[in-house]
Amino acid sequence: MNTLKIVKDGVSERNLFANRFIKTGGHSYAGYLLVGLFLLLWPMLQRWLIGSDPTIGYIDPNIWLLILLSLICFLIVTGLCWWLLQRFWMSLGLPALGNMVVQFKKMESWKQLGFYWASFGLLLWAAVGVLAAVV
Repeated sequence: MNTLKIVKDGVSERNLFANRFIKTGGHSYAGYLLVGLFLLLWPMLQRWLIGSDPTIGYIDPNIWLLILLSLICFLIVTGLCWWLLQRFWMSLGLPALGNMVVQFKKMESWKQLGFYWASFGLLLWAAVGVLAAVV
């Protein structure tokens, strides 16, 4: 039986797995770029939809824009949750994420598959919740 060992030494900079999953020094701007792209895409899509058909009403293009807004909110909430998880993880002194990845790889394949399905289900429910809140 594999168990999780809790170590109170914090995140080690020498640990390769921790450096791979918890970025302490460098910043990744891909998420910001994606949110910025969606925010720029929003007014452009509205003008494009209205310009494509002059008889179109204001309700039809706004439905698609609400879906885009829900996607933007979902990306922002996911990024904020990841940032909070990193801060709480390091402040509580829990084991490095790299150690948990190594222990996850040692699990049996059916347990790994169950964890993947549970993670996918929770992420899907979060996306549906954001979409329902906006629409």
